[in-house]
Amino acid sequence: MEEQNSNSRTFKIIIGILILALLILFIWTFRQRTQLTSLIQEKELEKTDLQKELDSVILEHNKTKQAYGALSDSLKAKDSVIQANAVEIRNLLGTKWEYLKVSKKLARLQLIAQGYVRQMDSLYTVNQELHAENEKIRQDFRNEQTKSQSLVKDKEELTAKVNNAAILKAYDVSATALKLKGGDKESSTDKASRTDRVKVCFTIGENPLVKPGKKNLYICICRPDKVVVTKTKYDTFTFNGQTLPYSIREDISYEGKSMNLCVKWTKKDNDKPAMKGTYTVTVYTDDKEIGSGTFQLK
Repeated sequence: MEEQNSNSRTFKIIIGILILALLILFIWTFRQRTQLTSLIQEKELEKTDLQKELDSVILEHNKTKQAYGALSDSLKAKDSVIQANAVEIRNLLGTKWEYLKVSKKLARLQLIAQGYVRQMDSLYTVNQELHAENEKIRQDFRNEQTKSQSLVKDKEELTAKVNNAAILKAYDVSATALKLKGGDKESSTDKASRTDRVKVCFTIGENPLVKPGKKNLYICICRPDKVVVTKTKYDTFTFNGQTLPYSIREDISYEGKSMNLCVKWTKKDNDKPAMKGTYTVTVYTDDKEIGSGTFQLK
């Protein structure tokens, strides 16, 4: 009987020890699971932080490229390095990864990105200086062009003034109708029916700018009906690209001094009597009209 009671107590003690051991095992397992969960959560937070930091670096890098526009093309090689490192870090974060390893790579990427910004700033500064220098060169060139154009214009104006001044002028152009008498004697008349000859007188003015030498003068006597009286149909000259008839041609030797000239036009025996009205006398030389006057016949 006593032996049975002893065995019963021993069994109970063993059961108690087993229950206590199971309880201790459960508590230890629970704590381990809790710590593991905490570690997993902590690692996920670290992963999230690293991912955010990586995204921030790439975002700022892309903003820098966009801000500098075409200038960023000069640093394509460095941009490729940054993009390649970013891809490598993302791949590490997507697999089994070590915080320290990824942190080091991310820190290195940040340094490269910062160097990229510094280089870009330096390039931008140099580019701005070059742009300012080029703009100054272009402005100086435009100023020189303006000066050159102004000088050309002044020269052209001066040349035009000289050319305009370097022409002959016929002053006091007058004409007198004459009637011929026996012995080639002349008497003035204002009657159209009595007019046999027209005497035209004028003064060639002094002009030292005119090149001295032979000058061809063409005097046109224009009737009231706007027809120029001529001796022959071959008596023509060129004026402003047109062929015009002339009444009298007079060749002179001009030396820059004033000259008084008188020339005569005589009608042919078979010519009709002169027309009544106002006649115009115009003097030309070197494709220029140099003087004119009028007279009337009744």
